[in-house]
Amino acid sequence: MVDYDRRPHGPRGGRKRRYREEDDYDRRQRRRYEEPLFVKVRRQLLTIAESAARRAEDDAIHIARTVAENYGDDEIKAVFLDTAIELILEQPLKIPFIAATVLAANALNSEPVTDILKRAGESLQGYIDAGAWREVKLLLRFLGCLQGVFEGEGIFPVLEEIFARAVDLQTASSEDASNPLLGLELVKIILFILPYVMASPATGFEPQATALLEKTDIIASTPHALVDLVNPFSLPEHRLTATESIISLMQRQLQEESSRSWELACLPRPWKRISETLESQNETQVEVQDGEEAESPRALTFATKHAFPRVIIPNPVYNGARAIFPEIYLSVYTNQDIETVPPTSDIASSLLRDSLVDTINILDFNRIATAKYLIDVDCYFTPNTFVKRATPFDRLRELPADRPQWKPEDVAVDAVFSQLFQLPCPEHKFIYYHSVLTECCKIAPAAIAPSLGRAIRFLYRSLETIDLDLSHRFLDWFSHHLSNFGFTWKWSEWIEDLELPAIHPRMAFIAGALDKEIRLSFAQRIRGTLPDPYQELITEGKEKDIPDFKYMFDTTPYAKEGKEIMQLVRKKASDDEIQPFIQAIEEQAKSLGVDDPLLPSTDAFVTAICFVGSKSLSHVLSCIERNKERLLAIGPKSPQAQRQIITSVMNYWVDQPGIGINIIDKLLNYTILTPLSVVEWALVDSLEAGTVLAKPHIFEMISATVGKVTNRLRQIVAARTQSSLYEPQLSVLDETLKREKADMQALFRVIEDSIVSVAGGSNDELMERGDGSGTMPEDEIIRRWGQRWLRVFRRRAGVEESFIVEAMTKAIPVGTVAPSPVPDELIASERVPSNGDMDLTEMVQEN
Repeated sequence: MVDYDRRPHGPRGGRKRRYREEDDYDRRQRRRYEEPLFVKVRRQLLTIAESAARRAEDDAIHIARTVAENYGDDEIKAVFLDTAIELILEQPLKIPFIAATVLAANALNSEPVTDILKRAGESLQGYIDAGAWREVKLLLRFLGCLQGVFEGEGIFPVLEEIFARAVDLQTASSEDASNPLLGLELVKIILFILPYVMASPATGFEPQATALLEKTDIIASTPHALVDLVNPFSLPEHRLTATESIISLMQRQLQEESSRSWELACLPRPWKRISETLESQNETQVEVQDGEEAESPRALTFATKHAFPRVIIPNPVYNGARAIFPEIYLSVYTNQDIETVPPTSDIASSLLRDSLVDTINILDFNRIATAKYLIDVDCYFTPNTFVKRATPFDRLRELPADRPQWKPEDVAVDAVFSQLFQLPCPEHKFIYYHSVLTECCKIAPAAIAPSLGRAIRFLYRSLETIDLDLSHRFLDWFSHHLSNFGFTWKWSEWIEDLELPAIHPRMAFIAGALDKEIRLSFAQRIRGTLPDPYQELITEGKEKDIPDFKYMFDTTPYAKEGKEIMQLVRKKASDDEIQPFIQAIEEQAKSLGVDDPLLPSTDAFVTAICFVGSKSLSHVLSCIERNKERLLAIGPKSPQAQRQIITSVMNYWVDQPGIGINIIDKLLNYTILTPLSVVEWALVDSLEAGTVLAKPHIFEMISATVGKVTNRLRQIVAARTQSSLYEPQLSVLDETLKREKADMQALFRVIEDSIVSVAGGSNDELMERGDGSGTMPEDEIIRRWGQRWLRVFRRRAGVEESFIVEAMTKAIPVGTVAPSPVPDELIASERVPSNGDMDLTEMVQEN
């Protein structure tokens, strides 16, 4: 019987479906997709230990069995070797689990292990030669986890050799300031490898570990001269928490751990369950069809032993591109009623921090992936190391005393802040760490938001003592973070601090945060997020999109000429049309006895540019571009008039100083202003007995200006140290470098000379305040501001000097000339064999 049906198709009904015999009708099933084995291996390796619902040990055994049984497949071999090494270098949290997979594979088939050890050794040697010490640490950590598969002492001879190089660097000539720092870095690598070696399946290496710790104690326990400059707390007598360098902290923790038989409770040991599984399989022999017994898997302890990869540590060793400075252990969760992060007395504080910091800095190309790994941190360490995610802080009091109360989200947030607040500077731009915290909040808002709240409160309480550079990083992050989440914060907690003087660090922070929020939004919206006591901080001037043009008021001196100049600027008039009104102002100023008539004319001209260009940054840049020649001519005529440009810009944008700073930055780019003029305007002309040091936008302006100078100098150093340079380029660049270095040193001297009197309380204006005794309550606050400013810029000067010295040690000496070109005749003669007969291929090429 024949049947057909109609399906609705378009507005005119259905179309006929092809005829089918009812008895033969059968719907064809879709072919099932079989995932290639090598793709499956790669996917399992990439996702190992990422899920708390699946045991990482089972995945490791499955991967190892698949690789061991199919290692003759070139695709599986390549995927296993490439992916394993890439994971070691990109995702440090997974190193113990990759090592467990290799250990399981060794019990099944030793060939994959031989190849991966060879590949790891080649990579390790390459990174040692390049001075990439973080990658060296990660590869050594992986090899340390495999200590049980090596013959003899395994990794310890390499660690001993690294220590010998560290000693050489510590005792080397003091001409190279980087030597001791590189020596400390090598010792730090040793200290962070030892725990993984001792947590590996290998046994009987306690004497070697203890002996190595005794040696490293000599270097690790001696503080470096730069430790104090990179301490996050600037005033020791007012520090809220004790700080310690990471290397000395780790040394102490390892010594305590060795006395407890290397418990290392937080480190995962997936090989234990793998060993038990393989041993149980060993007891149950599997019979094959022909009656013979199949080869059973060997236990980890009886598996094939391998030689440790041959690694040569050069003498001397070199550092790569990453600068090395002493590191201080900073936690934003100290002094809490309940310890939600590991205390510094527990080695978990260093081990967790080290793995997370490496993850954050390596995965800078993917902030979302970084945030995911931070949220899942509890998957990569021993179970029960942390409490359940998003456990409320108050609920921690109900937990038994013998259970850890560490919150995984607190540990993750702590690690990000440790990098954001790294001195003298973090590895990546500040915005990267901002974005990582933002992504963490988006992924797990219920867990991260309370943790950030407690971190903010700690940092706010520390504002009086924390390093000034860090307080401004906190200010930038705080305002940026609020802008991503509706500008909501519990401002009511800080209402009492509104009674503090304007120069108090907490009041300066509040004012600076509101100013930055307005930059990121607009005043009316920010006003709506604030409680009533804060409303007076949002003045009427901040709500104006376009500030008033002061020359519109007839009471303003030179009002008539100022209005005319403004109209001409708006009409894009030529310089010749504007000049008569400039001259009129200068003539009036002379008649009024003004010492420098160029000042009022400059004020009128620059204020007119600011008013006409106030609609947007592009508008003001267009105005500056059109009048650039006149503006460029002001500086050579009068340094005071050049600084008047800054005064006019900042006075016009007095209620929104962030916009003024942005314009000053553009004027520096046009070379209308010089860096020295900006520093002199802020710290000489406008010091105001030191009270200007409390204004966040002044620090931002000076910091950005100094940054421009140092960045330019670094670019010149990079050009000077190229290996392909010869005369006369060498001499030209060398002279440029000397000139720019002298300018930088002069800039730092002006900053130092301007602030040192405030820091010491000997500034004339400061001493004349009140009754002249210098004992007013605010005087001590001003002195502390001076001390904090001095610390920041002395550190920056020292960092730049050391950078130049270190970089120039590798530069080609001045006077080096290019090698003479080889004559064509000599080249031709080298191609002819000694017997005079030309090779057939050469004859063909010549013909």
